[in-house]
Amino acid sequence: MTAEETRTLGARLSALLGPGDLVVLSGPLGAGKTTLVQGLAEGLKVRGPITSPTFVIARVHPSLSGGPALVHVDAYRLGGFPEVDDLDLDASLEESVTVVEWGEGLVEGLSEDRLEVHIERGAEGEERLVRLSGVGPRWSAVSLA
Repeated sequence: MTAEETRTLGARLSALLGPGDLVVLSGPLGAGKTTLVQGLAEGLKVRGPITSPTFVIARVHPSLSGGPALVHVDAYRLGGFPEVDDLDLDASLEESVTVVEWGEGLVEGLSEDRLEVHIERGAEGEERLVRLSGVGPRWSAVSLA
């Protein structure tokens, strides 16, 4: 999967997302997590630009179309759950789509329902391998194929 295909996947996934949804992105540096979020943002029609929030930790991108805001979080520099808790993400979780890069093992306590997206770099340069899994009742009947 190329960068453009990763963006397209994000845009397609955005059609499944609504207020209260939590998306947890994992994968190595440079795998394409932020690229996927760019596609999600395009599909959700939120204000951009979408860049990695590594140094600001979290950005809120308001909707331009009356839909949910996108809360884009980068947990890479966070030292554990207490620092995640300090972000107070649960305050906006119900009305926003919250996407957390590097959130695996840190943000699962925010919601029993979440979409987990794992991106790996393939052997062929730009190739990406993406694995989607829904967790909890919200995702039990959603086809991610």
